[in-house]
Amino acid sequence: MSMINVNDQTVILEHGSGGKLYHQLIEQVFMPAFGNRYLDGTQDAAVCEGDGGPLALTTDSFVVQPRFFCGGDIGRLAVCGTVNDIVTSGAEPKYLTLGMILEHGLPLAQLRRICESIATAATEAGVYIVSGDTKVVEAGACDGIFINTAGCGLFGGRRPLAGKVQAGDSIICTGSLGDHGLALLAAREELGFDPPLTSDVAPLNGLIRRLEPLYDAIHALRDPTRGGAAATLNEWAEAAQLAICLDESSIPVRPQTGAAAQLLGMDLLYAANEGKMLIALAPEAAEQALELLHGHPLGRMAALIGTVSEQPRGRVWAENAYGGQRIIDPPAGLQLPRIC
Repeated sequence: MSMINVNDQTVILEHGSGGKLYHQLIEQVFMPAFGNRYLDGTQDAAVCEGDGGPLALTTDSFVVQPRFFCGGDIGRLAVCGTVNDIVTSGAEPKYLTLGMILEHGLPLAQLRRICESIATAATEAGVYIVSGDTKVVEAGACDGIFINTAGCGLFGGRRPLAGKVQAGDSIICTGSLGDHGLALLAAREELGFDPPLTSDVAPLNGLIRRLEPLYDAIHALRDPTRGGAAATLNEWAEAAQLAICLDESSIPVRPQTGAAAQLLGMDLLYAANEGKMLIALAPEAAEQALELLHGHPLGRMAALIGTVSEQPRGRVWAENAYGGQRIIDPPAGLQLPRIC
């Protein structure tokens, strides 16, 4: 990976893509400044010691455009995104903080609608908004509203997930890929699909809680947001120095999302998701995991989509129904900016 010259370059949109430049920014700017034993750039939530046991902590900021879209809005997205990042550590989300940057001229009716959406999503996820902050900036200084959230989760009797994919693991996706990214694109460009493409944004703690009997068999969880499944799977393969092979015919896709992606020339493995989880787990637990997931409304399309092997180390590839293969590289740029 080529190094960026931080003295000569400026921040560009691709630094927020979840792809190569995003990881360069972490490795070359943030980690040298902040690196410590709690900060692991490959995880969505940190696991920190508390007097009563470990805590999971995470933070996220939301700048999505448009702020309202079919299936959700920036408020629902802020709650669900933070809840799901806590879930990836194996903890149960409990508390959120909420910071808002509001632009002069934002209609109060929109702010009320977003706050109602936040409250509804928090109730759905079983979490409390326990602290907040508000700043108002001049017209033109932000796009109406930006939201920052922080989340805290508790492990109870469970231990934190190791977050380490192992050779032989099965890869499960809890539902159809690409729904959020395509719904955002359709809303932003006013593409007029009928029926409209709907985002999958949802809190996943209830779904993943169903897997508690198999907890010891789970080696990694991740919600594939920016950069899509391709980004997550490449991160896993690179970190573990193992290979991940996908069966493309097994990847769940909603017919309308798949048709829209084909029409627009988009690869759904790189499209954002906000209500799906990728799971790496021991192969002997895969069948039971699918049965448990299928029993929840958010897991009815869950499928076994791949396996982990020794070679070629650090690579992801996909096989189609006819035996053809293609390499799934890490995302290099943005398919669609500002999806969260």
